[in-house]
Parts: sequence; structure tokens; C-alpha cells
Amino acid sequence: MSKSANNKVAVLIGPTAVGKTGAALALAERLAAEIVNADSLQVYRELDLGTAKPTLAERARVPHHLVDVAAPTESYDADRYSREGRETLARLHQRGVPPLVVGGTGLYLKALLHGLFAEGEPRQEIRKRLRLDLHGLGLERLHQRLAALDPATAQRLHPRDTYRILRALEVMEATGKPLSELLAAHRFRDCPYRVLKLGLMLPKEELTARIEARVEAMLAQGFLEEVEGLLSRYSPDLKPLNSLGYRHLSQFLRGQWSWEEAVERLKIDTRHYAKRQLTWFKADPEVRWFQPGQIEAMAACLEEFFLRR
Repeated sequence: MSKSANNKVAVLIGPTAVGKTGAALALAERLAAEIVNADSLQVYRELDLGTAKPTLAERARVPHHLVDVAAPTESYDADRYSREGRETLARLHQRGVPPLVVGGTGLYLKALLHGLFAEGEPRQEIRKRLRLDLHGLGLERLHQRLAALDPATAQRLHPRDTYRILRALEVMEATGKPLSELLAAHRFRDCPYRVLKLGLMLPKEELTARIEARVEAMLAQGFLEEVEGLLSRYSPDLKPLNSLGYRHLSQFLRGQWSWEEAVERLKIDTRHYAKRQLTWFKADPEVRWFQPGQIEAMAACLEEFFLRR
């Protein structure tokens, strides 16, 4: 990569199970690029199968950054990701290496490229009161409260996503504005990079089939054993252990769901998650959409982008 391209960043996004890992490896090898993870769970060590983390063999093919950088007990959020991600991009640019940011966590990508919006001063009393409401009223009531105050955010979040529902309510109380409004306003902040965004998409039926196959493959590879090991060392209340997949198998292991119910709910919730991801990404007019097999077309876009002055 020429020094004139030292603020260029390529991004590869798409819903879960669409084929980002395989496409990213092929593209990175073509461009001699390095991959910067933008998945909010792959940052955690020990969460491997349930996050569809690139294998050690895949990471040996292409250097990966911001994978396995935090213990499950550590606090890791968009603010930390933004700081560490920008430091990573600076190092790659300094070395003249094209960065390929890959992932499906929309907020992390926004934080990396545009920084974070002001969330107001952290207020421990707000957080404490919301926690009391959670235990007294239940998560469903808090999600209903969010839906009444900020329908756009409530629709985007899963009704059982405790962390993000509480965070959205906390931000609203601290700033006096809905989270969706803050995000919409923030979208127009200047970006310090020149960015090319490529998106992967498949027909709904094909993506659904891939999600089903992904879940079955994770289970066959030992996902249940991975969750058992994590629960033997850590509290089930940890943020990463309340995420998609880990939450479902934890419910089974604690006897709250049957195996069939846990697996079926995991497949359904993964489909819903993919739909929410697509809704987020399709709102960005800068994304150029491809199918995951169109490697040559995507590589041509990337080569022209990084070589253009």
C-alpha cells in the first residue's frame, strides 16, 4: 500500500453466518491486508465456538487484530474498542499494510470510524435504580418501557438483551434524549478515514439454511462443553455469558429449558439477530453489496480503492 493511502480503511460487514470469515481471508490474502475484528464477542478469550471465532489455522493464514484481547471478566465496550481499534489502524497505516475491518457489530464499527457520541455523565444512582427495577419488575417490563420511550431502539434490541436494554435506558436518563436520536445525529460526524464499505448478503432462505447449519456445526464441535467449562469458572451473570448462544445453553445446563427448546430458541434468536444486523447495515447508503462468493468483484473494488490516490 502506498503512503498516500495511509488513512484508508476497508470494511467487510454482513449478518451472522453469511460467510464473512471465508471471504475476509480470501480478500486479505489477495491484498496482503491484515484483518481487524469488529465482533463484540470475539474480543473475549475462551469464547471460541459460540462466537464463530477464526480458528488458529485461519489466523495463521492472515494476521488478525483485536481477537482474544479480554478475559470474560473484563469490561469491554464500544469505547474501549474504539480506542484500541484506532491504535491498531494507526500501526497498520504506519507499516503500510491495508486494514480490512471485519465483523457484524454495527455499534463497534460506528465507534471505530466516527468515535462515540456523548452519553452524558455516568450516574451511579441511575444504574442502581435500573438494576432495582430489573429485579423488581423484570426485564420484559423494562423492554416495554424502552419501547414506549424509544421504539426504534427497542425494536433493534432483543427483548432478553439485559445489558443493552439497561444501557439504552441509562443513556436516555443521563442525556434526556433517546439512544436512537443520538445515534442518528452521530452518523453525520466526520470520519478521519477514507472508507470503503463492502457488505455481504444472501437470499433469506439461503441465510436461514446457513444459520441452521452453523448452529448444528457449533454443537457438534463441542459448544455445550465450552459453555460448561465457562460456567465452572465464571458467573453466568457475566455480560459475555448472556450473549447469543451462551445464554441459551446456560439455560439448558441450569435446567430451565429442555435441550430441544434451547436449540430451537437459539436458531430462532440467531435468525432474529441476523435480521436486526441487516436492518442496521442497510440503513447505510455507503455499503456496496455482494454475495459471499463474489470474491473477484470485491477484490477488484478493494484493489482500486487502495491503489487510487
